[in-house]
Amino acid sequence: MIATALSIAGSDPSGGAGIQADLKSFSARGVYGMTALTALTAQNTCGVTAIEVLSPDFVTAQLDAVFSDVRVNGIKVGMIANAAIASAVAEGLQRYAEAIPVVVDPVMVAKGGARLLDPDAVHAVATQLLPCATVITPNLPEAAALLGCSEATSRSIMEEQAHRLVEMGPDAVLLKGGHLPGAHSPDVLVTNGQTHWLEAVRVETANTHGTGCSLSASLAAELAKGLPLIDAAKVAKAFSNSTLPLLPAGWSLYQFWGPVYD
Repeated sequence: MIATALSIAGSDPSGGAGIQADLKSFSARGVYGMTALTALTAQNTCGVTAIEVLSPDFVTAQLDAVFSDVRVNGIKVGMIANAAIASAVAEGLQRYAEAIPVVVDPVMVAKGGARLLDPDAVHAVATQLLPCATVITPNLPEAAALLGCSEATSRSIMEEQAHRLVEMGPDAVLLKGGHLPGAHSPDVLVTNGQTHWLEAVRVETANTHGTGCSLSASLAAELAKGLPLIDAAKVAKAFSNSTLPLLPAGWSLYQFWGPVYD
């Protein structure tokens, strides 16, 4: 029986990030994808020009519709937009997802600089969504915002911040180190008091639109299929990284899916 995964996130009409990118990752990883929209954006690989946020009641209605009819094996939470939607999603997860792995990607700012989460909503994400998560996948700026501290500038600080994030309620943290300087792009996974480093050589490219969505969605897909967290994280990182060297100039991640790693 094919596994299923639900993405709760915003829309990207260019297909490079958000709901559209998540569906492509789900398909590439061999799971059936579903969606619950939180916001509509006008964006492409160059930036975000407009955002229309959906009502919390409509987000809840979408969750009710999916869970009342379709089996859900994994969940990815992306763009939340504001505190009211964060509360609605958290309530939905508490109602429906007690035994379902949940990946929370705390999207705050698009790579082009547009804010995708209201500043006053960071507290709601930290206090309501993080405790619902099996694993969260922040980058270094997002981790700093959640913790109210400076951005990590070394592996030791990354590891320390990841442990602090676990104390905020998620079962595990996959802290992405792509913002660190140097020839490598390490991620650190902290779970059950254990620390695992996931290594990768940095790919020098400006075509990074959608990479965070790729990682979190493919992680949710692998968890939906029953893979243990450390193995799922390794597969997700390999899948996300595998496409970057193959991208023609100006393309986003999802204009080329790249190979599927089983």
